[in-house]
Amino acid sequence: MDPIIQCVPNFSEGRRPEVVEEIAAAVKGVDGVTFLDVEADADHNRCVLTMIGPPGPLGEAAFRACAKAAERIDMTAHQGGHPRMGATDVVPFVPVRGAGLEDCARLAGKVGERIGTELGIPVFLYGEAARREERRNLAAVRKGQFEGLREAIGTDPAREPDFGPARIHPTAGATAVGARFFLVAFNVNLATPDAKLARRIAKAIRASSGGLPHVKAIGLALEEKGQSQVSMNLTDYRVTSMAKVFEEIRRRAGDAGVQVAGSELIGFAPSDALVRAAAEALAIEGFEPGQVLENRL
Repeated sequence: MDPIIQCVPNFSEGRRPEVVEEIAAAVKGVDGVTFLDVEADADHNRCVLTMIGPPGPLGEAAFRACAKAAERIDMTAHQGGHPRMGATDVVPFVPVRGAGLEDCARLAGKVGERIGTELGIPVFLYGEAARREERRNLAAVRKGQFEGLREAIGTDPAREPDFGPARIHPTAGATAVGARFFLVAFNVNLATPDAKLARRIAKAIRASSGGLPHVKAIGLALEEKGQSQVSMNLTDYRVTSMAKVFEEIRRRAGDAGVQVAGSELIGFAPSDALVRAAAEALAIEGFEPGQVLENRL
């Protein structure tokens, strides 16, 4: 049985549905790859694709999607609430079945080299694929975003890419390609347009500020909804679950006199992450994935 790997590339486009569909179509045209989902957000001005497959076809699909994004997205005109450094901002590979992080790291290296060589886009390897310890953290790789990297690449040796030219691509920017454990992209919306509160809560709960472990968070405005959002990546849901972070945000928002308007899961999450969240939220003792009927069947 072929190993199965997941790829969840993020693109700097969430406001032009036709462009999002063109990128998705590039993936759907690759035999052996199963396209699972695409989600776009106008406030973030970002879309996320989810696909799975064996390493070879999956790498080809990821490359084709990057090529289409480079063709259709101009970073010099891009604005949005989410940090970004390229048309294809990040390409993570995640082990699903019959593969480990080392397999994903090898695939990341192959795809990254191809993006750099064939598309002329500087590529930084991150996570388990990183070749420099300081690049294991995606936030460190993306520091300065597109505009900052445009000035730094080629002048600062610390920003030398792993593949591709030592200069920013004039319109497609730069791309991070890596390997990682399952990441849960989870957002909590606040019933206030005041993004200052969302940013304050995000700073308080993220791990880098001494908050909850394995939580990355930013605060931003949701102008279309008249709300604000604490947007998060939970890099190890086994340590900090969706239930735990939701309750912490609700508590802090309540202290400021603001209610939580809702939450959203971006893309997919392992059933184990949902079981853990349910067990914590409902205080169910000893609740296990095997108690979910579909899992047992």
